[in-house]
Amino acid sequence: MRTLIQRVTRASVTIAGQETAAIGKGLLVLVGIEDADTIDDVRYLSQKITSLRIFDDSAGVMNLSLKDISGELCVVSQFTLHASTRRGNRPSYIRAARPEVAVPLYEAFIAQLTADLGRPVQTGTFGAMMQVALCNDGPVTIWMDSKERS
Repeated sequence: MRTLIQRVTRASVTIAGQETAAIGKGLLVLVGIEDADTIDDVRYLSQKITSLRIFDDSAGVMNLSLKDISGELCVVSQFTLHASTRRGNRPSYIRAARPEVAVPLYEAFIAQLTADLGRPVQTGTFGAMMQVALCNDGPVTIWMDSKERS
């Protein structure tokens, strides 16, 4: 699983002109799933994301996690995180999992994040054409891949 984590002051998801998710201070997480991903990847990334110390403490040092600040979380599926641009100018998405593999893992990821955070998680809709709006705070953007744990 590959994620792009953005620290935000606000974020929202709109589908067909209707806002379907919105958060205040917290994290917007874009997630791409590949065929090799398992529930172990879900657990690993959920624990890392909810414990990642990227919010400022009283001294202005990034020392607090999403849990510490009671921040909000929005998760959006994004298969394009697995784009390969090695050849030509048209990205290849061959590594991105098909819906029959990706949807159950996406739903498990949301459930695990909800459990690890201890409160509901806002989400996009898997496979939908979405407009994602955000105000990146910092800016702070972190890329994380469950296959690169060492």
